[in-house]
Amino acid sequence: MCRVLNFEIVAPHTLRIGFNDNTEQTIHFRPVLRGELYGPPSESGYFNRVALDSESGTLVWPNGADFDPAILHEWPKCEAAFVEMTSKWD
Repeated sequence: MCRVLNFEIVAPHTLRIGFNDNTEQTIHFRPVLRGELYGPPSESGYFNRVALDSESGTLVWPNGADFDPAILHEWPKCEAAFVEMTSKWD
Protein backbone atom coordinates (compact mmCIF):
# COMPACT_ATOMS: atom_id res chain seq x y z
CA MET A 1 0.00 0.00 0.00
CA CYS A 2 1.43 3.35 -1.03
CA ARG A 3 1.65 6.03 1.66
CA VAL A 4 3.00 9.56 1.80
CA LEU A 5 5.61 9.86 4.55
CA ASN A 6 6.66 13.48 4.13
CA PHE A 7 6.49 16.50 1.89
CA GLU A 8 8.19 19.83 1.30
CA ILE A 9 6.88 22.95 -0.41
CA VAL A 10 9.55 23.65 -3.04
CA ALA A 11 7.87 26.34 -5.17
CA PRO A 12 4.41 27.90 -5.59
CA HIS A 13 1.85 25.07 -5.86
CA THR A 14 4.71 22.55 -5.98
CA LEU A 15 5.50 19.81 -3.48
CA ARG A 16 8.27 17.27 -3.20
CA ILE A 17 6.58 14.19 -1.77
CA GLY A 18 8.32 11.22 -0.14
CA PHE A 19 6.70 7.79 -0.10
CA ASN A 20 7.03 4.67 2.02
CA ASP A 21 8.93 2.85 -0.74
CA ASN A 22 11.77 5.41 -0.58
CA THR A 23 10.73 7.12 -3.81
CA GLU A 24 9.68 10.70 -4.28
CA GLN A 25 7.78 12.84 -6.76
CA THR A 26 7.93 16.57 -7.31
CA ILE A 27 4.48 17.69 -8.41
CA HIS A 28 3.28 21.07 -9.66
CA PHE A 29 -0.41 21.01 -8.67
CA ARG A 30 -1.62 24.30 -10.22
CA PRO A 31 -3.01 22.68 -13.42
CA VAL A 32 -5.38 20.45 -11.40
CA LEU A 33 -6.55 22.93 -8.76
CA ARG A 34 -10.03 23.59 -10.10
CA GLY A 35 -13.61 23.05 -9.15
CA GLU A 36 -15.44 23.22 -5.85
CA LEU A 37 -13.13 20.93 -3.87
CA TYR A 38 -9.73 21.58 -5.45
CA GLY A 39 -10.30 25.25 -6.29
CA PRO A 40 -9.59 26.69 -2.80
CA PRO A 41 -6.04 25.29 -2.70
CA SER A 42 -5.31 27.19 -5.92
CA GLU A 43 -4.73 30.27 -3.76
CA SER A 44 -1.07 30.19 -2.69
CA GLY A 45 -1.71 30.91 0.99
CA TYR A 46 -4.34 28.19 1.15
CA PHE A 47 -2.23 25.71 -0.82
CA ASN A 48 0.55 26.14 1.73
CA ARG A 49 -1.82 24.93 4.49
CA VAL A 50 -1.36 21.39 3.18
CA ALA A 51 -0.77 18.78 5.86
CA LEU A 52 0.07 15.12 6.09
CA ASP A 53 -2.76 12.94 7.35
CA SER A 54 -0.76 10.13 8.93
CA GLU A 55 -3.85 7.96 9.33
CA SER A 56 -4.69 7.92 5.61
CA GLY A 57 -1.10 8.39 4.43
CA THR A 58 -1.85 11.27 2.10
CA LEU A 59 -1.88 15.04 1.80
CA VAL A 60 -4.93 17.03 2.89
CA TRP A 61 -6.10 20.63 2.92
CA PRO A 62 -8.39 22.26 5.51
CA ASN A 63 -11.45 22.01 3.22
CA GLY A 64 -11.08 18.21 2.94
CA ALA A 65 -9.37 18.18 -0.45
CA ASP A 66 -6.92 15.32 -0.78
CA PHE A 67 -5.30 13.10 -3.37
CA ASP A 68 -5.10 9.32 -3.42
CA PRO A 69 -1.50 8.51 -2.45
CA ALA A 70 -1.30 5.98 -5.30
CA ILE A 71 -2.10 8.74 -7.81
CA LEU A 72 0.57 10.97 -6.28
CA HIS A 73 3.06 8.10 -6.42
CA GLU A 74 2.29 7.43 -10.08
CA TRP A 75 1.88 11.11 -11.02
CA PRO A 76 3.92 10.98 -14.26
CA LYS A 77 1.54 8.29 -15.54
CA CYS A 78 -1.64 9.95 -14.19
CA GLU A 79 -0.98 13.66 -14.67
CA ALA A 80 -2.38 14.11 -18.19
CA ALA A 81 -5.63 12.29 -17.39
CA PHE A 82 -6.04 14.19 -14.13
CA VAL A 83 -5.46 17.56 -15.83
CA GLU A 84 -7.98 16.65 -18.53
CA MET A 85 -10.56 15.55 -15.96
CA THR A 86 -10.20 18.67 -13.81
CA SER A 87 -10.29 21.00 -16.82
CA LYS A 88 -14.01 20.13 -17.07
CA TRP A 89 -14.66 21.38 -13.53
CA ASP A 90 -14.47 25.12 -14.32
